[in-house]
Amino acid sequence: MHQPRRRDRRLARRVPPESAQRQAFRLTTVGADVVLVGYFSAKQKDFETLMASAATELAARGARVVVQIVQRRGVSDGGVQKMGLPYSSRTLLSYGKVREVAQACDQASADAVIFVTSLTERQQRTLTAMLGRPAVSLSDILAAD
Repeated sequence: MHQPRRRDRRLARRVPPESAQRQAFRLTTVGADVVLVGYFSAKQKDFETLMASAATELAARGARVVVQIVQRRGVSDGGVQKMGLPYSSRTLLSYGKVREVAQACDQASADAVIFVTSLTERQQRTLTAMLGRPAVSLSDILAAD
């Protein structure tokens, strides 16, 4: 009549190891050609200084910044209320800017794309797939050392 109670057979949640794209890129940072991408609010007036310091940090670690691309939020009418938010939760950038980054990567034969802004795991996976090369944040590279 009664069936014996079964144990819960679901797999325990495992913490995934560090993503493969981070591990692979960490090994090739020295001598790599990278595209540096910055995402800034229109309220942030010193974005050029931040981009220059990010390029200097990467150069100190042996990477060559071949292209710098900036996405500014809130510059146009209507975007002022949403300045602090990403254009897309999947990619951080607008779709047109992602295409521009992909085209710049292809033209410069870049090895990776480095974002000045930190990226979520989902954004890293999506951007890596869309761009065809590792997409990592600058904070990940600095933390690796």
